[in-house]
Amino acid sequence: MQATFAENNVEPLRLAIQKSGRLKEGSSELIRECGIHFQNRGNNSLKVSASNFPLELLYLRDDDIPGCVADKAADIGIVGLNVVEEKQKQIRVVEKLGFAKCRLSIALPKASSRKSIEDLNGLHLATTYPNLLRKFLDENNVRGATIHEISGSVEIAPSIGLAEGICDLVSSGSTLIANRLKEVAVVLESEAVLIAHEDLSDEKVKILEKLLFRIRAVRNALDRKYILLNTRNEDIDKISEILPGLESPTIIPLREEGWSALHSVVYEDKFWEVIDKLKDAGAEGILVVSIDKLID
Repeated sequence: MQATFAENNVEPLRLAIQKSGRLKEGSSELIRECGIHFQNRGNNSLKVSASNFPLELLYLRDDDIPGCVADKAADIGIVGLNVVEEKQKQIRVVEKLGFAKCRLSIALPKASSRKSIEDLNGLHLATTYPNLLRKFLDENNVRGATIHEISGSVEIAPSIGLAEGICDLVSSGSTLIANRLKEVAVVLESEAVLIAHEDLSDEKVKILEKLLFRIRAVRNALDRKYILLNTRNEDIDKISEILPGLESPTIIPLREEGWSALHSVVYEDKFWEVIDKLKDAGAEGILVVSIDKLID
């Protein structure tokens, strides 16, 4: 039987993630894509250990994760940047993770004539993010605005007379539309981030570096595609100029004289633009493949 990390006296890195909520699925999927496997989480256990990597998962409420990391009950955590900034704990953001993107915005009723930051003076605003909202109002010289802190259902506050406006997370904007609200200012652009406390042991720093290596390989692959194509040799130079690649395309001679295959990587956001240019330049037999991992 293979020895566990504990049996080899390797103290695992403790990672806190959401036990439920919008970040849980993304966090769990990221860890799976890193090739890290866990024992079955039976009986809603709040702690599980990996079988093939020195990592232990703690399942917590998202609001508790920054404090848990700051108090060193967990070494690292995955949580929204909005929560990190609101809680103001002694922790550091190690890596932005690129998922669960949203924004913390101030919104007012659509019928309101107010439409800019300058119009927020004297308003009563409801939010679950009082620290971030107060900082934003102070930085933008908004005067006389008051903040009503509530724990949930912020979007209904104007319709029930609790506040004149709100400050809440916005993803698609559908909740604002459903409650007849309009955005007037963005307080913070947020996404999932990896956080850590400042006193990791040298051993745990090494484990974190290995975990970051895997995370970056997974993330690098998400927005890129592997592309293979055939071209006449006389067109190689102009096609190579089109391919942005990591460095330069790989060129392999084909059996048919005068032809070669080019292999490269393109960014997802430029994909169709690049494909159109390649076809115009004489590329044929273009094959596009998803990338599982990409190590720069």
